[in-house]
Amino acid sequence: MTPSPPQPFVVGTAGHVDHGKSTLVKALTGIDPDRLAEEKARAMTIDLGFAWLSLPSGRAVSVVDVPGHERFIKNMLAGVGGIDAALLIVAADEGPMPQTAEHLAILDLLQIERGLIVLTKTDAVDADWLDLVSEETRERVAGTVLAAAPIVPVSAVTGRGLPELKAALDAALAAVPPRASGARPRLPVDRVFTVPGFGTVVTGTLLGGELALGQELRVFPRGLTTRVRGLQSHLAKLDNALPGSRVAVNLSGVAVEDLRRGDVLAPPGLLAPSQRIDVRLRLLEDSPLTLEQNAAVDFFSGAAELPARLTLLDRATVPPGESGWVQVRFREPIALLKGDRFIVRRPSPSVTIGGGEVVDPNPVRHRRFRPEVLGALETLAAGSPDEILLQALEAGPREVRSLRGGAFAGLSDNQVDEALAQLVAEGDARLLGRGGSAAPRPGDFAYAMPGWERLRERLVETVAAHHAAQPLRPGLPKEELKRRSKLPPPPRLFDEALAAAVVDGVLVDDGQTVRLPGFRIALDPARRAVADRFVAALEAAPHAPPAPAEFGLDADTLGALEDLGEVIRVGDGVVYAAAAYRSIEGEVLRLLERDGELTLAGYRDHFATSRKYAQATLEYLDQRRITRRVGDSRVRFAGVGAGVPGAPKDRS
Repeated sequence: MTPSPPQPFVVGTAGHVDHGKSTLVKALTGIDPDRLAEEKARAMTIDLGFAWLSLPSGRAVSVVDVPGHERFIKNMLAGVGGIDAALLIVAADEGPMPQTAEHLAILDLLQIERGLIVLTKTDAVDADWLDLVSEETRERVAGTVLAAAPIVPVSAVTGRGLPELKAALDAALAAVPPRASGARPRLPVDRVFTVPGFGTVVTGTLLGGELALGQELRVFPRGLTTRVRGLQSHLAKLDNALPGSRVAVNLSGVAVEDLRRGDVLAPPGLLAPSQRIDVRLRLLEDSPLTLEQNAAVDFFSGAAELPARLTLLDRATVPPGESGWVQVRFREPIALLKGDRFIVRRPSPSVTIGGGEVVDPNPVRHRRFRPEVLGALETLAAGSPDEILLQALEAGPREVRSLRGGAFAGLSDNQVDEALAQLVAEGDARLLGRGGSAAPRPGDFAYAMPGWERLRERLVETVAAHHAAQPLRPGLPKEELKRRSKLPPPPRLFDEALAAAVVDGVLVDDGQTVRLPGFRIALDPARRAVADRFVAALEAAPHAPPAPAEFGLDADTLGALEDLGEVIRVGDGVVYAAAAYRSIEGEVLRLLERDGELTLAGYRDHFATSRKYAQATLEYLDQRRITRRVGDSRVRFAGVGAGVPGAPKDRS
């Protein structure tokens, strides 16, 4: 297989019907771009045509030839996206015509900033007429992206001007900045067909990154999974296709009927299809209508075409020649990125009325005339990556992986990571996952600092309220704190937030419970007096201690003594002083070391106690994995030491 060319370019034609676009393409390339029998029979381009050539500099150029007739503008729009330069074709014997103006307006709305104005059929006019047409054409392009474009007279019949046209095209493409070959390839599909022996093939202009043989892709917005079976450009087989090239992709796992023009091939996770997008929309000065709220339009971007309705966010109407913030609503999803250009047309009678740029490809539903919404859109449109990211975080926490892959505001992974690092370093954001001190990981959560501080304060206030209501409890059960925090999914967001609050020193995680750092259980004087008498009685009868009820000890006080580590409750009504229990445990282990086993009767006799205490204590030792019951005896548990005698219990 041949290697990919170093810097491919795509050039698109534009202009009125019968002004010689296809004839010029054939003269330049030797390839007839009209591939349909109907096109050849009618001598009129109906759908997109494709050809290619090498310029004198060696630049490889793909040519997309578009139909000029007003009935086929929709086909023209499917091919003009992603081109590096435009050839605006004007027939010298007719001069600029209606579709010349509409195609020029489309190029202007799509911001195709480089191109040439080609005057064709010069063999049919004299020099004076050619000068008049040149002057009229220059006036027509004034104020558009092609205002300063060179005018090149040619004749496809005689070949006059073709070398000059190639040289001028070489010069225009020399100013095109190199395309970044990143990890965000997108192929808007403009053709779908079957090749016998190979199966499903799609074509398009590759944007944003390379495609490789064997690469797994998704078909957006449908979500179908496919794999690259073969790659071809200009009839040459490739291992890798570079951004900016016209490429044919042989796909496995999908049928022709599964695909259509307007679908987008991209890696998994790159795009997030949505039925709403936020845009800055400009209406053409000669638009035949003023846009009103809920206006119906036909929406075009890349190779996609969808009917849509418009929510005007900042004004009641958008008159011709003016711009506005608009939320575009679709009946079915569309897959776009921030910065994508688009065209809108009146559905009937069909005519181009405006276009603009996608600012947010996945917005929430907005209410009209809200200053905060308009301010956010202004930031998205003109802000730096850190400003855009901070604005998003101010609406709530975001998992870092949801910001990557180009699905968020069109930012690259490096831009997201650098922006997050800057926000954290400047104290404007907090990363939850590594204590906020490390580079972002996909599973980390990013918070705007005010939002994090509010959450942290809410967690602290919830725990403090529990301490006030339950002063004899060691802390708030962790699951209860999780429930009260009302954090959005996923559940581990709570775990990361709690860990960050612990790192910040405002909470203590004791395992089952959470407490404030300064909190300690403290019995009031009356309870303390009763507790002291009870503990003294336990110490006086270490192997047959009195029951709590004998001292009128309530459950909360007993629980507090357990949490303070002063007593160990081994069973219902059986409570030891902590030191007495530890002594019993040690003695039981000594007896097992000596004798190998211990019966209930043996315990009772050795400690001179009753069956009640012997049974409760041995069962507690079993629960703590100090001992293990075998028949009527106890033996030493193999994992002895795993238990933690005297540890506070969960009393939730």
